[in-house]
Amino acid sequence: MMEAYWWLLYILMPTVAFLYAAVGHGGASSYLMFLALFNFAPEQIRPTALILNIVVSLMAFLAFRGTVKFPAKLFLSIIIFSVPAAFFGGRILVDAGLYKQILGLLLFFPILRFLNIFPKSTAPKISENWILSGILGLGIGFVSGLIGIGGGIILSPILLLMGWTDMKETAAVSALFIFFNSISGLLGTNAFAISFDPQLWVLMPLTIVGGALGAYFGAKKFNYQGVKYTLTVVLLIAAVKLIWG
Repeated sequence: MMEAYWWLLYILMPTVAFLYAAVGHGGASSYLMFLALFNFAPEQIRPTALILNIVVSLMAFLAFRGTVKFPAKLFLSIIIFSVPAAFFGGRILVDAGLYKQILGLLLFFPILRFLNIFPKSTAPKISENWILSGILGLGIGFVSGLIGIGGGIILSPILLLMGWTDMKETAAVSALFIFFNSISGLLGTNAFAISFDPQLWVLMPLTIVGGALGAYFGAKKFNYQGVKYTLTVVLLIAAVKLIWG
């Protein structure tokens, strides 16, 4: 039934790219959701989302890096563990039914993020340390590669909750984290041997343009509340559909 409304993808994909890039994310969780709902081939969904993630997250990082002092030590302590974990996660194929349920659950992270429900700590609740950073990197990296996301939707609320970064620092760290994890996950999926649906070659450039605009306006404090809450409703409906079918 969803295939009859395929034209909606040309609106939805650039829109979610805009909104995710505006908060320093790549948007893979929503790309995966829409492509799964519109019944694209499972072997095409993960690499498509990761390719988009790589480009959109890089643009988001370039937009946000000039607005903050980048916490390089924190970033390195997480990314050195997450990249290899994302590669191995990308090597694993998950049952289609279980895949949709996991994806549906992960969608609640951006839903809560867009609603500003995650608490933000003004002071570190737990001191930064390599052991905890390594555990976070391994866990988030593996799940990212397994599902086909960059992991920013999981990392961002944790950084804010711990009080390790403020909003702009979180956006910058998450964007670069997503960029490297997505490259690692994409290499793990053997994407270069896959034949993509021609429609995806039209969707990807449009989505990238949406991400570029989102990264620019997000760094400039553009007010996009109305569109953000509309997307939140869409994500909530889709999450319920993916989990309970």
